[in-house]
Amino acid sequence: MIEPILKYIDEPLLTFNSNQKAIDPRDGLMLFGPFDQMKIRGIKNIGVIGTKHLRSKMILYLKKIHSPVFNLDSNIARPNFPGLEPIFGISVNFNNIVQIDIKPDDIDKYLKYTDSHQRVHNWVNLYVNPLVAYTEKEEMPVDVWFVVIPESIYQFGRPNSKIPKSDENVNVGLKKLERNSAQLDLFHQEEKDLLREAYEFEVNFHNQLKAKILSSKIVTQIIRESKIAYEDMFTQKQIDEERKFDTAKAWNISNTLYYKLGGLPWKLGDVRDGVCYLGLVYKKIESDSKNKNACCAAQMFLDSGDGMVFRGNVGPWWNPKNKEFHLSEKDAFEIISQSMESYYSRFGNYPQEIFIHAKTYFDDVE
Repeated sequence: MIEPILKYIDEPLLTFNSNQKAIDPRDGLMLFGPFDQMKIRGIKNIGVIGTKHLRSKMILYLKKIHSPVFNLDSNIARPNFPGLEPIFGISVNFNNIVQIDIKPDDIDKYLKYTDSHQRVHNWVNLYVNPLVAYTEKEEMPVDVWFVVIPESIYQFGRPNSKIPKSDENVNVGLKKLERNSAQLDLFHQEEKDLLREAYEFEVNFHNQLKAKILSSKIVTQIIRESKIAYEDMFTQKQIDEERKFDTAKAWNISNTLYYKLGGLPWKLGDVRDGVCYLGLVYKKIESDSKNKNACCAAQMFLDSGDGMVFRGNVGPWWNPKNKEFHLSEKDAFEIISQSMESYYSRFGNYPQEIFIHAKTYFDDVE
């Protein structure tokens, strides 16, 4: 019997303001400030989209994290949060928050849809359409939009989610054979084309919303109702348990806000110069397990923690027999070359070393 060998890998150092390093992000931010401390500062314009109740809860929460948030459980070693402005040097312009209303009745209407594609597609459009319309009008630039969703959307807006059976459920949708059909319908063509659009997207509220606003360059952060309004939803015991995470949530939401405003809270401290890390990911085009078509993409990881994504060609990369993805020699060459040229454009030289990560071993062709 082979005895397992346990290896301890030290935590990587992170770099903060003035090139100072620390292991814990919270320690580094409190002691030295964010890496881009002089780049992102001052008052920022924020937008909030959601129901009237959730918008008010979001604004109250943003006001809360402008002040210190304390860890009330001495048995848990979670550091206090000093406040958004003391740590990051930014603050929210509360005198001019842009708000977009979503009607609760509209959310409830689509909650009754049994077809998950139709349900999520319509939910996402409730938020995306007014966001895009506002951006096109350009009444006032919004740096970041907080998209506040009720728990119903979180619960039933995910892959494999199914609503409970009810007499009020609405069966709107298309059968699988109709979803990609090129056959014309003399009487209901426009209606079916609208329904088909829903099947072009993933059944995932978060991912679908991000995909639909990508071309409009709208910066969003999705917030669940239970994370900012749990005192209205839970029992006292549940509330006490949730309060243990108040400081962690304040750190996380503030970090995210700073990053989405364009700033780096920190960057990796010890990434070697001239080294490029690439991760290969695949996505099957059809749900049919026998269908071999898939799309390949490469993500290049940089010392800042950012990732640049490059999409490769669609092809028969999936092998249903061994359940592995593999590229042809030509397409493997193309996607790596694309990544290298982007590296050159950013740094002015090609990397000295490349580490390529995938879920399976590379074959000889690759």
